[in-house]
Amino acid sequence: MSCPSHATAPSPAADVPEIRVNGTPISADDIAREVQYHPAGSPEEGIHKAAEALVIRTLLLQKAREVLAESAELLSEEALISALLEREAPAEFPSDEECHRYFDGHQESFRSPDLLQVSHILIAAAPDDEAGLQRARQTASELLAQLQQFPEQFASLAKEFSTCPSKETGGNLGQISRGQTTPEFEQQVFALAEGLAGQPVESRYGVHLVQVDRKIAGVPLPYEKVHDQVAAYLAEVRQRMAINRYLHQLIDAAEIEGIELGGALIQ
Repeated sequence: MSCPSHATAPSPAADVPEIRVNGTPISADDIAREVQYHPAGSPEEGIHKAAEALVIRTLLLQKAREVLAESAELLSEEALISALLEREAPAEFPSDEECHRYFDGHQESFRSPDLLQVSHILIAAAPDDEAGLQRARQTASELLAQLQQFPEQFASLAKEFSTCPSKETGGNLGQISRGQTTPEFEQQVFALAEGLAGQPVESRYGVHLVQVDRKIAGVPLPYEKVHDQVAAYLAEVRQRMAINRYLHQLIDAAEIEGIELGGALIQ
């Protein structure tokens, strides 16, 4: 799903170029509205990305209405573009030999996920509440000192002090893999050794005391387990390449005013 950024749309009259695609104008207002969907490092880059996207869309719709003339009126614009690309830039599925060759060269990428058996005590604090964070840090520091002396009290202290629902199971989060919790929590926790962490861990939810009960390292996966994943990835790469080639063909044959297009148009 594409989410709008919070960038302010540029002034249509002052900042947006006049663009025509085979005689069809793309309005400054349309480009200004499109900018929010293209995060960029500068307003100028955002305008260019937005204009490029609208030029590509216009080219595809023009070609789709030409090629799919009989059914064009029955389809939505998105369906028209999809039908055109399926016809003109179809997906090419790799052979088993090609998949095996890719797997042999990238075996380190195909592993089962690392797992952690983790327990925690969460002292809640909002990230923008500095006073609350200081209190949470102080409480966490006091609890950590107590746990370093009496590690067997972790479950009872979790039940008493934690604000996470896991308090009912002694703070036990079960087995977690990357992507299941917040990135800032995982970045710190997956680097820990087994046992009670020597320092509290902070996240957007507050301050955590963490105990790694068990680390289970991922293991290499055999080709048979990942064949479908490899095939899908290679097919997707080929599809993007085919679409880019087709778009460049459309651009070369089109009369486009007000913008220069080049490079990879579909990432």
